[in-house]
Amino acid sequence: MAVTKITWKDGMAFDVDLLGYSFKIDADSQFGGKGYGPVPKPLVLSALAGCTGMDVVAILNKMQMPFQGFEVAVEGDLTSEHPKVYHSIQIQYRFKGPSLELEKIQKAIKLSLEKYCGVAAMLKKTATITYEVYLNEERVAGPNAG
Repeated sequence: MAVTKITWKDGMAFDVDLLGYSFKIDADSQFGGKGYGPVPKPLVLSALAGCTGMDVVAILNKMQMPFQGFEVAVEGDLTSEHPKVYHSIQIQYRFKGPSLELEKIQKAIKLSLEKYCGVAAMLKKTATITYEVYLNEERVAGPNAG
């Protein structure tokens, strides 16, 4: 069971303890935050990046497809009405290496987003998730790729 605890520090700032790991959160300055840590909502995007990134690495390792570098960047657009939730999320998967196979990469991403990544499954209830693939800085898959 996942357990998290927050402890109020000052203003809108809290110390977070999550499964024995510590970090800080705060509100935006317009809501009284003072830059003590990130605001909570974007942490959901970090969770998505981590979840799908770990899936993709594990799947590509099983497929024996080597890569030298890998990054996942996630952007999200919020609704304008309260409660503000992500309604659109865009993921960029960026790979570096000499022997990258797009077909294997796309299969790994599809398995992650459609089967294994629980964070994506939760976010799909409110958001449309799209993605792009970059191989050695060239966009090769996703909206308007090519």
